[in-house]
Amino acid sequence: MQNEDDFKLLRLIERSPEISQRGIASKSGLSLGKVNYCLKSLAEKGWVKMKWFSRSEHKVGYIYILTPEGLKTKSSMTIDFLGRKLAEYEALQDEINSLKDELEVTRVSAKQMDLTFGNAT
Repeated sequence: MQNEDDFKLLRLIERSPEISQRGIASKSGLSLGKVNYCLKSLAEKGWVKMKWFSRSEHKVGYIYILTPEGLKTKSSMTIDFLGRKLAEYEALQDEINSLKDELEVTRVSAKQMDLTFGNAT
C-alpha cells in the first residue's frame, strides 16, 4: 500500500474539503508540519488541488479538492487498506479461538487435578 499518511489525508479531505491543516493534524494524529508536507506532496502528485476561499471577511483559508486521479488513488488505497484490515481481523479471530481452546484445556486439566488430589486425601 502507498503511504498511510497520504491515505489518511485523502480520506479526511474527501469528507471535509474545508478542513484546516490544524484540523487535519488533530484528526489524523500527524504533526502540523507533517500535514503541510503531505499536502504539498499530494498536490505535486496531482491528487489534490488547493484553492483559496474566504471563511469570513477577516480570514482566508484553503479548500482541498480531490482530483479525479486523487479519487482513483484513494479508491485503490481503500481496497488495499480494507484487505489488510480484514486479514488482520481474521488472524485475530483465529488467535481468540485458539486462546479459548487453550483456556478450556486448562480448565479440564485443572478439574482433573482437583479430582485426582481430592481422591488422594
